Amino acid sequence: MAEILLNCKGLQCPGPIMQVFKTAKEAESGDTILVKVTDRGFAKDIQAWCKKTGNELLELNVGETEISAKILKK
Repeated sequence: MAEILLNCKGLQCPGPIMQVFKTAKEAESGDTILVKVTDRGFAKDIQAWCKKTGNELLELNVGETEISAKILKK
C-alpha cells in the first residue's frame, strides 16, 4: 500500500477534483492519497466525490490558506 502525495495548490475547480479522480483511477486498492489544495470549494467537493465513488475520506483539514484531505482508495 502506497501513500500518494498530490499537490493541487493554485488549481481552481474542477482542477483539484479531476486530479484526485485521475490519481485514484491509477491507484491500487488500499493506497492513500494525500491531497493539498487552495481552492475553498474543494472541502465540499471531496466529501461528495468520496460518497459517490465509495472511497473513504480519512481526514479533512481546512486551514486559512490550505485544505488537505487524506483519501483511502477502496
